[in-house]
Amino acid sequence: MHISVLLEESLKYLNLKDDSIVVDMTLGYGGHSSEILKRIIRGYLFAFDQDADAIKASTEKLTKISKNFEIINSNFVNLKNELEKRNVKKVNAILFDLGVSSPQLDTTDRGFSFHNDAVLDMRMDQTSKLSAYEVVHNYTYDELVNIFYKYGEEKYAPSIAKNIIKNRTEKAIVTTNELVEIIKSSVPEKYKRDKHPARKVFQAIRIEVNNELEVFEKALRDSLDLIDVGGRVCVITFHSLEDKICKSIFKEYSDVDKNLAKLPIIPEVYKPKYKIIGQMNATLEEIKINNRARSAKLRVIERIKE
Repeated sequence: MHISVLLEESLKYLNLKDDSIVVDMTLGYGGHSSEILKRIIRGYLFAFDQDADAIKASTEKLTKISKNFEIINSNFVNLKNELEKRNVKKVNAILFDLGVSSPQLDTTDRGFSFHNDAVLDMRMDQTSKLSAYEVVHNYTYDELVNIFYKYGEEKYAPSIAKNIIKNRTEKAIVTTNELVEIIKSSVPEKYKRDKHPARKVFQAIRIEVNNELEVFEKALRDSLDLIDVGGRVCVITFHSLEDKICKSIFKEYSDVDKNLAKLPIIPEVYKPKYKIIGQMNATLEEIKINNRARSAKLRVIERIKE
């Protein structure tokens, strides 16, 4: 069962009105979208997802609430193009929930989880050509080390990459369990006791397969362009790399130019168009109910001028 993280907080900070035009950039299984739809009786919801299973389940869920929505079967990197096709120039609220949905993790044949044995896959868009299998078998030692360091912050990246290449020359690494065993054999015993040793590598491969960070950065900048005055963008991140991108972009858009910051009076034309509203983590109560909320962070920004 999927439990939406920071649901009440994001609904509050989206500052929804009954006629708001809203974009849920990460529909998933409709947890946030269904609650948004209940609050925008005269408004409209656009929701993005690439996952056929999620789209089917969410369509059934949202249809029971309202007809005022459209699910766009596309990567959210295409936000501007897709809204332009629909003649939508501005929206009032945009939400990103960057966590992998529980059904994707729990559906064993998708290969996202290191807890279940499955074919190496990890594609959010099941029509995509690049899967975890291709990364594990076709990337060079240097490429593997780079993504494990960059996207997983995995300190044992060299030994893990070396063992992957050694094993794949002997026989194909087909399943998640096979990869987990290779990772386990590449790290010290103490490291295995602290946290699951495959966690960071699986995260890194998933980010690589789905090009998540580059896609997120472009989509976030496009979101800030599309948001109307008084509208807000809320972003829920689950690891430091996503959060670093979000924090940096929000700061860039809301800061006064450093060359003008020391002026006694800053001309109106040079004042920032955006204001950071705040940030928050999941409460201890939420983490007790939903362990996946432990690393979640919500950041909120508002457009204050055209």
